[in-house]
Amino acid sequence: MDYNIAVVDDEVLILETVRTFLEDENMHVTCMDSGKRLLKYIETHNPDVILLDIMMPDMDGFDTYIALRKYEDRAGRRHTPVIFMSGSDSSDSEEMSLVMGASDYIQKPFNKDVLIRRIDHTIKNNKTIENLTEEATIDRLTGFYNKTKGTERVSKLCKRKNGVLAVLDLDSFKLVNDLFGHEAGDAVLKAFATVVRKNTRETDTLCRIGGDEFMAFFEDLTDKSVIASLSKRLNTQLVREAAVIMGKDNGIPLGISMGVVMVPEHGREYSDLFALADAELYKVKQNGKHGFSIHHANAGLDEEEENIRQKLSRIEKIVEERNDKEGALILGKDSFTVAYRLVMRLYRRYGGSAALLLFDLNPIDDAALNYVIDFTTAFGNILEKTLRMSDVVMQTGSHSFFILLTECTEPEVGNVIRRVKEAYKDLEHSDRIRLEYIYKYSSKERTEG
Repeated sequence: MDYNIAVVDDEVLILETVRTFLEDENMHVTCMDSGKRLLKYIETHNPDVILLDIMMPDMDGFDTYIALRKYEDRAGRRHTPVIFMSGSDSSDSEEMSLVMGASDYIQKPFNKDVLIRRIDHTIKNNKTIENLTEEATIDRLTGFYNKTKGTERVSKLCKRKNGVLAVLDLDSFKLVNDLFGHEAGDAVLKAFATVVRKNTRETDTLCRIGGDEFMAFFEDLTDKSVIASLSKRLNTQLVREAAVIMGKDNGIPLGISMGVVMVPEHGREYSDLFALADAELYKVKQNGKHGFSIHHANAGLDEEEENIRQKLSRIEKIVEERNDKEGALILGKDSFTVAYRLVMRLYRRYGGSAALLLFDLNPIDDAALNYVIDFTTAFGNILEKTLRMSDVVMQTGSHSFFILLTECTEPEVGNVIRRVKEAYKDLEHSDRIRLEYIYKYSSKERTEG
C-alpha cells in the first residue's frame, strides 16, 4: 500500500505504534504531535489521509479539523480525508466526528488489521469520489475545467485574489475542421492545451468555455509586460504544433487572440470583469488577431469618442466574427423559429418565394440502428455544405431535418433535392438507411402600401 499518511497525536507511544503498524504495510508515515504542526505541514504536502487525535492540548482535533478545511478552501485544494482517533468510549465523540464530515472514526487502542482496512477503505472511497467529481468538472479533450466548474472557480478567485482574467479564442479554427476534419481539430485543441500548460503555473486556473473559446485566471500577475510575452509564446508555439499536425504548408492563419482585464483594478465582480475581457478579445479580432488587448480605465471614454460610423463598423465586425460559418445556417428549435418568423414576415410584406423541405432518414432494419446516429451527423454535414448561406436548417427528432429555402424558384428546389440525394449516396451505409423527403413551395407578390 503505497500511501502517504499523516498521523497527529500528542502521545509519543501512539505515534510510534501507528508508525510501526503502517510501515509494516509499506506506507509512508509522517508523525506530528500537534494540530499547529499539521497545519504547517499541509502547506507543502498532500497526504492521502490524516489520522487525527481528538483530545490534544492547546488545539484539539475538532479545532484542527475546522482550521484545516478553512485552509484548503482558501487555497482551492481538495479536502484531505480525515480519520478521527480517540481513547474515549463515548459515542458523542464518534457522532460529532461524522457530523463534522470526517471520513471515519476509530478508537484507541488500535487493532492493526482494523486500522489498515479503514485506511485502505477511506482512501479508495476518496479516489472514487475524486474520479466522479473530475468527470463532472473537467473537459475531457483539453483537461481544463469545463465551463460550469471554471466559471464557479474563477468567480471565487476574482473576489479574493489579485491577478488577471483573460478570455482566449483560437483564430481561424473553423478552417481546421473544414479542411482537415474534426480529428485534426481535436488534435489542435489538445496541442493548444499542452502549449498553455507549458507556459502557465499550477496556481493558474484554465477552463474551456466553448468550442474554441477559453478562459484563464492568472493569480498574482500584475506585470502587463508578462502578458505580451505570454501572448507571443502561445502564438509561436501553437503554430509550430499545428505544423506537425497538418503540415507546414497547411495555409491556415491559426493563432490565439486574448482579451485581458486586471483584477482588482477594474473591480471584483466576475460578470463585469468577463464582459470587459470579452470586449477586449473582439478588439483583437477586428485588428489583425494573433495578439492581446488589455482593458484600461479610459476605455469607456474612448468608446464615447467613436463616431456613429465607427460604432456601426465595430459591431458589424463582432457579429461577423461570431457568425463566420459558410454554408447553410444550422440552428436549434428556438433560433430556427425566430429566423423562420422573420423571413415569413418579410415575404408577406415585400413578397418573395420560399420552400419548406423535410428530409427523413429511416433505417431499413434493426441492424441499421447501430450506425444511424453517426449517419445522421454525416447527413447534417452534407446539408450544411450543399445548401446556400441563405438557407436555414433545423434537426427535428432523431433522424429528420427541416429546411427553409429562401428566395428560390420551384425548379431550384428540385435541384437542391437532387444534389442532396447524390451526396447522400456517397455516405457509408446509405444502402441500409432510406432517405425520404417532401417539400412545400410558395411564392407571394409584394404587398403595396
